[in-house]
Amino acid sequence: MALFIGIDSGTQSVKAVVLDLATRQVVAEARAPHTMIAGLPVGHMEQHPAEWATALDAVLREVAGKIDGRQVRGIGVSGQQHGFVPLDENGEVIRPAKLWCDTSTTAECAIITKKLGGPKAAIRETGNLILPGFTAPKILWLKRHEPKNYRRLRHVLLPHDYLNFWLTGNYFMEFGDASGTALLDVRKRSWSRKAIHAIDGKLLQWLPPLSASHESPGALKPDLALRYGFTGEVTVSAGGGDNMMGAIGTGNVTPGVVTASFGTSGTIYAYSAKPVIDPIGEIAAFCSSTGGWLPLLCTMNVTTVTEQVRTLFGHDYAALEASVASTPAGSAGLLLLPYFSGERTPNVSDGTGVLLGLNQQSFQPAHLARAAMEGVTMGMNYGLRRLAELGIKAKEIRVTGGGAKSAVWRQVMADIFGVPVVAMVEDEGAALGGALQAAWCVAIRGGNTKAKLEDFTRGTVALDESTRCKPNRANVARYAKLQSVQDQLSLALREVFRAHRELAG
Repeated sequence: MALFIGIDSGTQSVKAVVLDLATRQVVAEARAPHTMIAGLPVGHMEQHPAEWATALDAVLREVAGKIDGRQVRGIGVSGQQHGFVPLDENGEVIRPAKLWCDTSTTAECAIITKKLGGPKAAIRETGNLILPGFTAPKILWLKRHEPKNYRRLRHVLLPHDYLNFWLTGNYFMEFGDASGTALLDVRKRSWSRKAIHAIDGKLLQWLPPLSASHESPGALKPDLALRYGFTGEVTVSAGGGDNMMGAIGTGNVTPGVVTASFGTSGTIYAYSAKPVIDPIGEIAAFCSSTGGWLPLLCTMNVTTVTEQVRTLFGHDYAALEASVASTPAGSAGLLLLPYFSGERTPNVSDGTGVLLGLNQQSFQPAHLARAAMEGVTMGMNYGLRRLAELGIKAKEIRVTGGGAKSAVWRQVMADIFGVPVVAMVEDEGAALGGALQAAWCVAIRGGNTKAKLEDFTRGTVALDESTRCKPNRANVARYAKLQSVQDQLSLALREVFRAHRELAG
């Protein structure tokens, strides 16, 4: 027996799954919450990395109590992308981490972009635009707003890198998560000196050396192995960003598979054997954590929106589903522009939520609930259509995350996307991806240099066919018209959003 532990450290919690490689089954799971820092100004989203480590320790202790620790061979960590963890020369955290959803760095994005020669030049240099979600502007924000803290900076890590550091004591970064920093030339898989110098020439020495996804930052520290009852060497794999590891956990490791994650944020991505660069920068040109590339769209407003609506009306999940199901497709023309936290795709950092079509018929809880579900899904469909223009066309979409658990929502997805959608047997795709990558890493380190990730995803990753939803033709046509209105509304209001932000202070 060989057991592999997959970790997913997200915005709200840390999850762990244990994969028995012999049976290809998940044999244990655990979850521990952590929190956002409350009371920050609008646009600032931060967490204490120590809380991630505490939650990681809790889930490892819990799953260790459910398994034979002597059989554990590897651990793979998935983490929320783009967060900036600043460490001093002793590896101590300098300040809380600014997260992927932090939009306070708009000015820093403009500064870096200008130094690179403009948006098109930024794409030529890195493959991506410089956006508030990415790590680069967060580093410049620290330099401009907290110079004392910046002077202490000696190591830059991403959230999953920090947990790898906590597990192994080593500084390490792999190509997949590194491509979300906006400091990497994704075509060459090397640091962009121009992007780095746009912030600080010294920054290069504070970034870890880059490594391939099948490599390891090291073994689990002996004191931790002893704490959990693991004997022998436990390899910690490279890990990756949550989207990269979610791709592995949904079998998205060869061309032709498209995955959509409906969580706090929304992502849709597909494996590619070569870089996919969007000349207008709406699709992120990321590397994968498999050795390929992972063109990806990201929206910042998904279950955060539906959860706020659910809480507003005091619904539990069953009541929310029933409320949405009771309302016809299109919510009687009620349309939500769901930019509650600004937006990344399309890039509308000043955006806010907007309801169009309120009248005596539509101003009802059920219509508002359905409009929220439809609005965030159309927001993701905006990017899916852009992916298609770049050659990534979906014939079927594998869905994960909280939204995928809703039968009503899956049907809305199928009708808006216009293709069948199906959920996974194991929904913790990023954690499962961590376990699978760890198994791959251990196999290569053990001498099987020809091992491929699909050798491990095959027979492990499974679709839950009972969840499959096919598009309803009438609804597809209805949503196509609503999508056009949402797109027009988004474009028409962008200058208004900027003016409103100045007014709101």
